[in-house]
Amino acid sequence: MSANCTISTAPVAFGAYDPVSANAATALDGTGTVSVTCTSGASTTVTLGQGANPAGGSTAAAPARRLKDGGTDFLTYSLYSDTGRTVVWGDTAGTGVAHTGAGILTGLTVYGAVTAGQNVPAGNYSDTVVATITF
Repeated sequence: MSANCTISTAPVAFGAYDPVSANAATALDGTGTVSVTCTSGASTTVTLGQGANPAGGSTAAAPARRLKDGGTDFLTYSLYSDTGRTVVWGDTAGTGVAHTGAGILTGLTVYGAVTAGQNVPAGNYSDTVVATITF
């Protein structure tokens, strides 16, 4: 039998960003989920890509992710693997999240933070980040 996994996601929900007061000096936090079901005992790493709108200098190990509105405006944000939002969840073996399959659905929480103090026009900002499982 070979190792196998399935993967699905629930988006990081940030809510409304307020650069004038609430988020002038405090990041806007949100959470999402990467759900994986892997063959029992399968040793894997779950990685998150740089997103569809990476800033200049973005790398797989140190992604500089940005939410984009319908035009040319961006909001910088980061995705983390820990509740303290200190360990960036990247797209390399060293920056991904290790996971050992148990044959059951496991939810891995994605912790996000939109950087404080970004005074951009009001609008709907979004990004698409690819989640990958590597054996």
